[in-house]
Amino acid sequence: MTTKVAVPRPPGTVPPARFRPRFHYELITCGLRGHSLLGTDAATLDTDDAGFDVGLVVRESAGSRWHRCLRCDSWVPLPPPAAPGRDRLPTRAEVDLPLRGRALRDRFVLRLIAIDRLLHFLGLGLAAAAVFVFLADREALRTPFFAVLDTLRRTLGLGDGLQEGVLGEVTRAFTAQDRTIVLVGIALAAYALLEGVEALGLWWGRRWAEYLTLIATSVLLVPEIYELTVRVTPTKVVALIVNVAVVVYLLVAKRLFGLRGGAAAEEAARAADQGWEALARTAPA
Repeated sequence: MTTKVAVPRPPGTVPPARFRPRFHYELITCGLRGHSLLGTDAATLDTDDAGFDVGLVVRESAGSRWHRCLRCDSWVPLPPPAAPGRDRLPTRAEVDLPLRGRALRDRFVLRLIAIDRLLHFLGLGLAAAAVFVFLADREALRTPFFAVLDTLRRTLGLGDGLQEGVLGEVTRAFTAQDRTIVLVGIALAAYALLEGVEALGLWWGRRWAEYLTLIATSVLLVPEIYELTVRVTPTKVVALIVNVAVVVYLLVAKRLFGLRGGAAAEEAARAADQGWEALARTAPA
């Protein structure tokens, strides 16, 4: 009695179950960058030193070559090159296999988080610079600001109503001590630097950046939740949802702090989708 082994289907060939959308990151990447094909410039496919089964990546049929995308498993028919750039296929050591499967998904998600952190870095950096510029020119701006504020009070008859909101915050900034404003500027600059380090580390897929992002985001959830107890706004709700999603993703999908097997299980899951063994396992007969 023979046992049938289920062979994974290529991305995009299996309809989603129960109308659940599924992101095929391989297809998205190939749509943006093009397929990753091997041997399109080789004069011949006959080679004994490639170090891999040539049929895994390219096959000849009826005068055409069928090249397998090393990323999304699509087979693309192309004619042999009229002006070959090399005599034979590159060897296994010369081939840099593209990311696919979980590794490619993680790159997409981590870089989305990195872009979010980059926006935070730019916003906080500008805010820190504005604080120090304000401190340098505060004395020159104090007289005209309070003159305008007094005019608004007398003209609109608001009395102490201008002590709230943005005008109230600016008024308190003019009356605060220099040391307090300096500390606020330093805190904003330090937070911006932290966000910038997170963005760079996540963009390049560093494990330490995942831990740094998880810890920093988890700490900031406390004041975000407190702010919602004071006043609920759409911006605060969206920010909280995004940060909770980041924490859950890093804990569950990236298996930080030993969760779900930790780093070893993470590497094993990535290896199952990556490398020559994965190409052989998913190749058609």
